[in-house]
Amino acid sequence: MTDQTNQDRVFEVDDIHVTFDTPDGKVEAVRGVSLHVDRGETVAVVGESGSGKSQIMMAAMGLLASNGRAVGAVRYRGQNILNLPPGQLNKLRGAKITMIFQEPMTSLDPLYTIEDQLSEPLRVHGGLTRAQASARVLELLRLVRIPDPERRMKSYPYEMSGGQRQRVMIAMALANDPDLLIADEPTTALDVTIQAEILRLLAELQRKLGMSILFITHDLGIVEAFADRVYVMRQGRLEEDGPTARIFHAPATDYTRMLLAAEPEGEKPPVPDSAPVLLQGQDVEITFGKPGGFLSKSNLFKAVKGVDLTLREKQTIGVVGESGSGKSTLGRGLLQLLPAAGRVIYLGRDINGLTRQAMKQHRDGLQMVFQDPYGSLSPRMTVSEIVTEGLLVHEPGLTRKERAARAAQALEDVGLSGAMRNRFPHEFSGGQRQRIAIARAVVLRPRVIVLDEPTSALDRSVQKQVIDLLRGLQEEHALSYIFISHDLAVVRAMSDYVMVMKEGKIVEEGPTAQIFDAPQQEYTHSLMRAAFDLKSLLDAG
Repeated sequence: MTDQTNQDRVFEVDDIHVTFDTPDGKVEAVRGVSLHVDRGETVAVVGESGSGKSQIMMAAMGLLASNGRAVGAVRYRGQNILNLPPGQLNKLRGAKITMIFQEPMTSLDPLYTIEDQLSEPLRVHGGLTRAQASARVLELLRLVRIPDPERRMKSYPYEMSGGQRQRVMIAMALANDPDLLIADEPTTALDVTIQAEILRLLAELQRKLGMSILFITHDLGIVEAFADRVYVMRQGRLEEDGPTARIFHAPATDYTRMLLAAEPEGEKPPVPDSAPVLLQGQDVEITFGKPGGFLSKSNLFKAVKGVDLTLREKQTIGVVGESGSGKSTLGRGLLQLLPAAGRVIYLGRDINGLTRQAMKQHRDGLQMVFQDPYGSLSPRMTVSEIVTEGLLVHEPGLTRKERAARAAQALEDVGLSGAMRNRFPHEFSGGQRQRIAIARAVVLRPRVIVLDEPTSALDRSVQKQVIDLLRGLQEEHALSYIFISHDLAVVRAMSDYVMVMKEGKIVEEGPTAQIFDAPQQEYTHSLMRAAFDLKSLLDAG
């Protein structure tokens, strides 16, 4: 190794092992992995869910769960930072090394405004005054394309969409112009047009600051467009590594070839018009904020504007649109998880405005899989307790043994071993947690499931498994889905009808083939173009 190489080497992982102590024994998450990142370089770490990608970085940043242990070496600018005391590590974290986490809702404090949370690293590490920090926060929100940033900096995390929360996390990571940015699935919750904006922004800052980027992702389209080199991981080990062009055009292993070939396939035939209607929304509107008073200004914001929707038995309606378009808000309103105006009719009865007690009889039939699985899974409950919680409420006559059997079967159905049921959520990868969330919903055998970005945290090979699973469950139990996603390839494979949302309104809808092959609106056309040609979109910027 030359002196120049030593000088340029920003980050290095040397033979790292990560293990977790669980009730079922030791789990080896990472098994002797070595990798490095040089100055100004973008390096991607890819692999299937559970391959150990994120755990390497959690160990490096001193963020492993209490039952986790790491051995080996992690060097920043030649200094071994693995297992540094928190006081010494804090001088690097948030300043020289920053990290964008996979699940923004659990990384942002629900009790503090966006301005407060972005200001903290600026004041602690940058020494800015309150006024200077506030001005920098506004600048950062504009950089990551948060709409209406003056208003949004006063918002709380729960008032923002998943994509907007992810952009806040990116802004926080970039606040102090870091030397190394570790990005763990930083664009998972973002639609493709915003992905391209964020990636262009990162590339621009990288050129300006000489920043290095370590990019952990399952999205191979982003890797091909953005990374200089790639490490491929499988079951905690390094499978292969090399320049991006070589990995994509001449992969050395069957596993890498499988990853590159994994794309959602097939199409869902439309249901007949004679199929029973399960759920209808009529002129649904959802508004946030409070009306103005004598001395106060109104801060009302209409997130969903007059939406009509009809969902039939065994139908899948895909709802697509950019981050913040109102997709998730609409789904929550239809399930009465948010107050809504208009009518919501389930099995012939208007359920809009029912009390919580009155809605209880419908909850087992109306389920939701949330976008952020870690935020929706209690960290204090085992997977078995999480999956069987609904059975305790809706099927109280089941014995403990019967509930355990149902939980084990539900986990097997979503591709997880029933033997994992005694573990806690933090012991799973992001993709595995999403499958647990799906198991929790399907264990009740509902009639309607709203799936809010159910595959966004999953790599392509696991996405195919989950799509097959959802299709099988739909056929077996006559399920109906409202499938909310920014991943248009998955929507095309899953849905027989598509609704396109923009700024709270439906701007186009129709059978899937019509929307994808002959879109009528320029907005829809731009979404399709962006989704299937990210590299061109990046180059165009």
